[in-house]
Amino acid sequence: MSGDHILVGYDGSPDAALALTWALDEAGRSGQPVRLAYVFEWITVVGWLGPGVAPGVWPDETARREVEELVRRAAADAADAHPDLDVTGEVLDGPPALLLQERSAGAALLVLGSRGHGGFGGLLVGSTAVAVAAHAHCPVVVVRTPSGAAPAAPPDGPVVVGVDGSDPSLVALGFAVERAAQRRAPLRVVRAWSPPGPPWQGGGPATGQDEAVAAERAAVEDSLAPWRQTFPELAVTVDVVAGSPASLLVEASRSAQLVTVGSRGRGGLRGMLLGSVSQQLIQHALCPIAVVRER
Repeated sequence: MSGDHILVGYDGSPDAALALTWALDEAGRSGQPVRLAYVFEWITVVGWLGPGVAPGVWPDETARREVEELVRRAAADAADAHPDLDVTGEVLDGPPALLLQERSAGAALLVLGSRGHGGFGGLLVGSTAVAVAAHAHCPVVVVRTPSGAAPAAPPDGPVVVGVDGSDPSLVALGFAVERAAQRRAPLRVVRAWSPPGPPWQGGGPATGQDEAVAAERAAVEDSLAPWRQTFPELAVTVDVVAGSPASLLVEASRSAQLVTVGSRGRGGLRGMLLGSVSQQLIQHALCPIAVVRER
């Protein structure tokens, strides 16, 4: 059963602010409530510290109250700017990645910044975003801060999806189709493939490669057929390209407003594995990344 709200990992960092902005924009289209979650990880000092010295914790209650006020203010500001949306916030205690994974079971979508504040109060660092994307119960969108040398994601760019024929990539395809239709944006389907080694069968290398590309394209079109019927006005392009999936999708992110991949794929050069393709996208893509998995 899918959730009914968009969950945002929020810690007050610039990346978390971008994630909140993206989530509010998404909620403006879907009408879903937005829930901010700041995960407050208490570090307990244990062991013998000497006579008269008791074990302690950091941060203290003052720090927690400051965090609660940070989240309350962020939620209130977002609600004021978007009066048609239901925006609330909460502070949770525990390991950030684990709690966000648990909370994702009741969410329709989880949105994170690619990095956040470090230290005891930090919610999101690169490793946390990768861990949550790997294990969340709902689709995860990681919103990256554009580097100084790269422009922000174009709002009118296509929604890009990487497919390899695996079940997770087909789930990602459905997510991308629905987002493209919702945004009235074109859909670009990228299928990376690895040319087989010689000898080519049939009429030589050129003929064999053409046949392989045609077969890959036909497989993509078969997957697209029901979606074309559901959304006949959606503009769709299919690119079958020899190369590394991660490199091709990072390059595609230069002109995209969203890149979508499955949580896992076939493996090897064509695989959409979180440890390779998704992780590289989280680290290097120039637009928001959606990692989609079946519930």
